[in-house]
Amino acid sequence: MSESVLHSLDEARRGPRPAGPEGEPLMRDLIGDLLRRTRVEQGRTLREVAEDAQVSLPYLSEIERGRKEASSELLAAVYRSLGLSITDVLGELYQRTVPFHLERVERRRPNPAPGPLLPSSPQQARVLSLAA
Repeated sequence: MSESVLHSLDEARRGPRPAGPEGEPLMRDLIGDLLRRTRVEQGRTLREVAEDAQVSLPYLSEIERGRKEASSELLAAVYRSLGLSITDVLGELYQRTVPFHLERVERRRPNPAPGPLLPSSPQQARVLSLAA
């Protein structure tokens, strides 16, 4: 079954899921999606990963569908089973959430007033150079 079909079936069962504040995705959805995509890309079954990670098959299925929030210990076992590190996972989650963050920031920012692009005092210049 394709990923979109599974997603549609899940949504039909539980109804539309409210996103977080201002349409941001929920962490359990992002993690579940990452786990499922990685498993499918590797050509592994849910049973294989569940057995390797020593997690029950139904529980892993619930995690992948974003219906359960697993403990960090359990998630680490699943990540390791899929050959991922916590750095891989956090990097992927960051890449998936940056567009939501940028969209929120840009909507709140007023149009900048025209003016010089350079700092107005030497002290500001030092702070800017340290931050760069």
